[in-house]
Amino acid sequence: MLEPVQRGLLRLYRRLPTRGRRLVVRTLAPSFTVGAMCIIERDDGAVLFVRHLYRRRWGVPGGLLERGEEPGDAARREVLEEVNLPVELMGEPAVVVDPEPHRVDIIFRARPVPGAALDDVRPCSAEIVEARWFGRNELPELQHETASALVALARSSYAPQASPVAPSLSRPGDGHLG
Repeated sequence: MLEPVQRGLLRLYRRLPTRGRRLVVRTLAPSFTVGAMCIIERDDGAVLFVRHLYRRRWGVPGGLLERGEEPGDAARREVLEEVNLPVELMGEPAVVVDPEPHRVDIIFRARPVPGAALDDVRPCSAEIVEARWFGRNELPELQHETASALVALARSSYAPQASPVAPSLSRPGDGHLG
């Protein structure tokens, strides 16, 4: 009995315009916040950490994406807003999905742009009370999100890359597998 009802609803869903389908999905699916953060390394391997006014442990520069903002742009913007350090992003980001608080974090490795004043890094936002470089062997007590971000970034850096999908599995011109 349930399967015919489900099939009927799916057929109805298929007939909806794209905006209608998106509305249905957004109404039924859980909402998540999406943030971007940067693990910033100097040439000597030291990493930049910040202490937020509202947190006890150390974190990294980052924050929520604005509507329509690309994650990489958000990461660079947050670093500039929080510690006034221009950075360049390196490689592909790692992603952490935390289902309990409904949060998705996109974690970037970054380095200061050439010529950036590294000794002049300081809080530039009311939410940041301290910014400091730490050597790899002297990490401070980290926020849960920051520790998870470092683990995710390390795993993605050392994970074997997936092999490409065989060309024979796709039909020419349609861009779909099958």
